[in-house]
Amino acid sequence: MQKLGVMSALAAALVLAGCGQESQKPAEEVSATQQTQQEEAVKLQNLVEKQAYGLGVNFGSQLKSTIEQINAAGIALDSELVQQGVKDAMGGEPALEMAEIQSALQELQKEHQKLEAAKREAEGAEARQEGETFLAENAKKDGIQVTESGLQYEVITEGEGDKPAATDTVTVHYTGTLIDGTKFDSSVDRGEPAQFPLNRVIPGWTEGVQLMSPGAKYRFYIPYNLAYGEQGAGSIPPFATLVFDVELISIDESSEG
Repeated sequence: MQKLGVMSALAAALVLAGCGQESQKPAEEVSATQQTQQEEAVKLQNLVEKQAYGLGVNFGSQLKSTIEQINAAGIALDSELVQQGVKDAMGGEPALEMAEIQSALQELQKEHQKLEAAKREAEGAEARQEGETFLAENAKKDGIQVTESGLQYEVITEGEGDKPAATDTVTVHYTGTLIDGTKFDSSVDRGEPAQFPLNRVIPGWTEGVQLMSPGAKYRFYIPYNLAYGEQGAGSIPPFATLVFDVELISIDESSEG
């Protein structure tokens, strides 16, 4: 979720959560009435009652998730005060003027964004260092070759015939992992080879597969700047060094023209 979205969700939840929580009890009464609440929930027999209750659960779940995300960044929001804000909004008697509430939420958004940016920077520096250390040690191993760009590879099985150009479309089988062994993608697991123009993938692939002939199997160790860079992609985190086992099945056609 984008950081602006988190704050928008919080603001929306504070307004909307009240729609389905008229029967919400003060926090100090919850532990003493859990069984009673469960029994009462069973009595939600007609559709209108279930709709009202479901609306409350839905908004309550969204609000809970938003609070957890904000607190995970290092901001200690008091959940009891959030609940009190919902209750006061439902009662039509907030303790603060709307202008003051808006100002407070804007400051919360700024602080959340600041903390998240610092967290990403720290995690990025750690991932970058881990990758550099891994590649430095890996380069010392027998059979590892390093290109001018910093791409590392080893030949598992050599192939025969022509090598593809960057403009060619190729068919391959591959498995991709992080340096800790976590698998994030595999055409082998899917049981279906992948086909793509070689000049439309990450630079490490474009360079590496051009070293191969059909039938070859190589293992590539790709630094983050030849992979998905500072942003990452999907389950691949920012600054991630990647490991790919690649089998070149065929060179199919030029992707140009």
